Amino acid sequence: MTLSQQIITIAMVVLGTMLTRFLAFVAFPPGRPTPKYVQFLGALLPSAVLGLLVIFCFKNVKFHTGSHGVPELMAAAVVALLHIWKKNMLFSIVGGTLVFMVLVQTVF
Repeated sequence: MTLSQQIITIAMVVLGTMLTRFLAFVAFPPGRPTPKYVQFLGALLPSAVLGLLVIFCFKNVKFHTGSHGVPELMAAAVVALLHIWKKNMLFSIVGGTLVFMVLVQTVF
């Protein structure tokens, strides 16, 4: 890339970032109530994204060969139990990741 192309690319990235950040404030000003459909999406989407992430994490697990998905299922159980116990997302994710890595590196 030439210098002018790099500058244009950086400018477009900055413009796109600023547009997406400020558009919400233009569309939903502080003085007006938030529309019902936005409130509905705000309530629905976190659970939908979490379900999508679970499906994505297990999509390539082969339950009929190899370790039969045992490390993945154990790590997911650890994440769920840690989250129920401590209610701390970062702690749950790190704990599940550590359990998975230890299982894959030492046991399976």
